[in-house]
Amino acid sequence: MTKPYAAVAITKHGVEMARSLAGDFPGTDLYYMSKFARGDETELGYRLFEGSVKLILPDLFKAYKGLIIFISLGAVVRMIAPILEDKKKDPAVIVIDDRGQHVISVLSGHLGGANALTLEVAKALGARPVITTASDVQGTIPVDLFGRGFGWEIESFDKATPVSASVVNEGRIAVVQEAGETQWWTYDKPLPPHIAVYGHASEAMRAAFDAALVVTDRLLESGEEAALLSNGVLYRPKTLVLGIGCNRGTSAEEIEHTIKSTLSELRLSVKSVRNAATIVLKKDEEGLLEVCRKYKWKLELYTPDELNEVPLRNPSETVFKYTGAYGVSEPAALRSSGAADWLLEKRKSGNVTLSIARVPFPSGGQVRI
Repeated sequence: MTKPYAAVAITKHGVEMARSLAGDFPGTDLYYMSKFARGDETELGYRLFEGSVKLILPDLFKAYKGLIIFISLGAVVRMIAPILEDKKKDPAVIVIDDRGQHVISVLSGHLGGANALTLEVAKALGARPVITTASDVQGTIPVDLFGRGFGWEIESFDKATPVSASVVNEGRIAVVQEAGETQWWTYDKPLPPHIAVYGHASEAMRAAFDAALVVTDRLLESGEEAALLSNGVLYRPKTLVLGIGCNRGTSAEEIEHTIKSTLSELRLSVKSVRNAATIVLKKDEEGLLEVCRKYKWKLELYTPDELNEVPLRNPSETVFKYTGAYGVSEPAALRSSGAADWLLEKRKSGNVTLSIARVPFPSGGQVRI
């Protein structure tokens, strides 16, 4: 179980197609009934099984990102029904008929990636993809995948189902985008008139809408939450860069506390932090590395010369004396983010100095108000 996908076959024709797919689709482990063994399975890493395929499906369900099953749709539905858990946890499941004419997305089409897998496998087999998810069929916003390709994180998922219903039923949709990538409308057609894009929550709150998609790195006020998220989904784009300086040996607890308390004070979400940045001298600063590991932040490192290329309003001779740079947190934040200015130029708290910048993104050209 070393690959993301498992292909399973129980018929002669199914095994033939599965073996072909395994050759063309290298991310796939192959399982089929031992009565169709050809003698090369050990060499090729294929797995043989005896008895009912139903006996191995629960283990495959837990072990793989997706299952590619060469069995009839009805049989697959009956076999997986008892082991379904949650749309956020279940793997992708796709089914291919015994003649290889159709590849059908069955389970976890969006969050699990079954729809995308269906298209890839259909292309590899020369088959017809069958996708029934309403947003894909209609060519509109998939609420549970919105911004996923950019790394956006869904913070409030409770209303995903009714919001999705509003989108596919062409209700009045308010997309509130205060930050993040703007090129999210990828269809070769104009944004439909029932979807309006607003640059700030206050603008949307003056309009009439049935559901909202809110993209912001800002902590919403209570009134905004009530108005926008009663039938809305909140997305956190990765837009914030933390420039960090600290004394040698500063604990992870102190660094984390400074970051979280400062973000809270500025009404910014920690879930929107894209990465941290500092001087190369801190490459082995264990407290800082521990915080980055905990939050899965990349730590970008710059030499003193690279930091000195960034103009500072308040260069420090003291910092230069010890590091060779006239500043650490401020130029690191700007250089990493590409921003022209800071959200927070510099704040020193105990052993930690913190600067915050927002990654700039160009206008997407799809704003309709």
